[in-house]
Amino acid sequence: MTHVDLVRLAGSRGRLSEHATVDPVTAEVIRGTMETVCFEMATYVSRTATTPILNQSNERNATILDAQGRLAALSVGIPQFMLTSTLPVRFALEFLGVEEFREGDVFVANDPYHGGGHLPDYNVFAPIYAAAAPDEADDDTRRMVLIASIQCHHGDTGGGVPGGYNVTATDLWGEGVRWPVVKVIDQGVERRDVLYALQANNRIPDYIGDLRAQIGAAQLAAIRMADVIDHYGIHAVEESVDFMIDYAARRFREEVTAWPDGEYEADAYVDHDPLGNPDVHLHVKITVAGDELTIDFTGSDMRQELQAWSTFGNTRGYTVGQIAAMMDPEIPKNEGFFDQIKLVVPQGCVLNPAPGKPVSAGTHHPGADVGEVIAVAMQNVLPDKAVPQTYKTGIPTIIVGVDPRTGATFTDHSAEVYAGWCNAAKGMDAWGAQAASFGNLWKATAEFNESLFPHIQWGRDYRTDSGGPGQWRGLCGSHYVKEVCVDAKVYTYVVGMKYPMPGICGGKPGAPNELIIRYQSDDPFKVQHTADWVPIAAGQKLQYNYGGGGGWGNPLDRDPQAVLDDVLDEYVSFEAATSDYGVVLTGSLDDLTVAVDEAATEQLRAERRN
Repeated sequence: MTHVDLVRLAGSRGRLSEHATVDPVTAEVIRGTMETVCFEMATYVSRTATTPILNQSNERNATILDAQGRLAALSVGIPQFMLTSTLPVRFALEFLGVEEFREGDVFVANDPYHGGGHLPDYNVFAPIYAAAAPDEADDDTRRMVLIASIQCHHGDTGGGVPGGYNVTATDLWGEGVRWPVVKVIDQGVERRDVLYALQANNRIPDYIGDLRAQIGAAQLAAIRMADVIDHYGIHAVEESVDFMIDYAARRFREEVTAWPDGEYEADAYVDHDPLGNPDVHLHVKITVAGDELTIDFTGSDMRQELQAWSTFGNTRGYTVGQIAAMMDPEIPKNEGFFDQIKLVVPQGCVLNPAPGKPVSAGTHHPGADVGEVIAVAMQNVLPDKAVPQTYKTGIPTIIVGVDPRTGATFTDHSAEVYAGWCNAAKGMDAWGAQAASFGNLWKATAEFNESLFPHIQWGRDYRTDSGGPGQWRGLCGSHYVKEVCVDAKVYTYVVGMKYPMPGICGGKPGAPNELIIRYQSDDPFKVQHTADWVPIAAGQKLQYNYGGGGGWGNPLDRDPQAVLDDVLDEYVSFEAATSDYGVVLTGSLDDLTVAVDEAATEQLRAERRN
């Protein structure tokens, strides 16, 4: 927040009472402190968790809420978790009542139909108490001021198949055990019965270690924030939360006011569901009217036989993630931001299923595709910012077998291999290895995962010609070859083959995904939609060609020198420079004499434009 913002905000406090005394600078300092505590929570999990999916991947998000369940601050984590990590806390407040939130308590929840994304996402939260202010009660009275929450993706859910993804389950109960809310620490005392029940319903022996890491993180945040409250006082902290929520809401409305009024519609598709039902349809109508923003998904797929469902909380999370990426990043991501979006998601469509539908795969698709359809709708309204915050992975490629070093079953989520799907933006080629919608998700090194699982990685490269052509080029997809060292089985679901990442404002789509199990064998298995425990023998390989990101703008407008650089870097082939970009090259790559024939390029591009 700038000094000008702080001064301007001082005269407008929205929800703050007329007797509020907090000043803008203090409010901003307290918000920064909360975000630092959130970051510490997330880091605590990464350093203390016991399984790779938590201690390597960073697939977690930490938040601090007020006593009413409004989001006050969050860490940099998975954008989709912004909402699915807060709604379960709100459900617990409504279902149990505030009186069940006592000092020293810690709760666990993972139910997708009470605000979560899918069953692997476990939310752990703890109330934060402090001594009441002198004007409220006696000095020895304490009350709940805030709630600390940490959500992480776990490696198993105890369902019909290992890995937390039973993509052929007929209902939610086939995917695993649902815990709407359970108290694991009761006023500082561990509930051994509940923790044992949680462990007994999970295949991974170290699961409870991961859960304890989350419990410790939430307890640490309660200590840290209690110190902050003691320093500033309850009123200052609560008023600061109100202050920043009001500020985010007003900044949001100001930005929307600058957008052109109108109705903007678009469609997007997922190739198929895990059963092979084709063309899962998303439709959106975005209405901008003054400072009001309405996002309406009416018209999205209503087929009840589908096996692709995104819960309302998951859909809302991806919606907020996409809209946040199109706005000033300085606007705080809190309840004030989220409340400004009027979201319409008809009950029974693929983005808001009836309770009980399976959602393990749908949290990715069609959930992630929400960002795509919003960006496509807004590409002619906000062309500079219409970059889809999405990806086309299907689900992780889960490999299960017995590790001869330990004699125990292993579950490898292939967390070290996926990369691609990053779209270009106006003025910038896509870069990196992962789509922005993954947040700060971290890719494990090949060497680290080879020490954990019995496999060898033989290939890990960009794919030439896989980035979508455009005035600015989409990121190349990645090429992976992985050999298993023991007999194993592969379980996964693949999309992005028929509908890869879209081009924006005249850009071309990225290359599609392709997964081949038993690659280069006499019996290769190319995944058409789902690999349902496909056997793979020791010494056989998987080849996964991950898709590229879409381009931005007309490829014929790309700087010919940038095309030449791409050819030299092997992002674009010699041939594609001409076929995709209209750039005529001379010379040879072998001896590095390649150069742009400027006259021939200008003539070819003029012919194509005409």
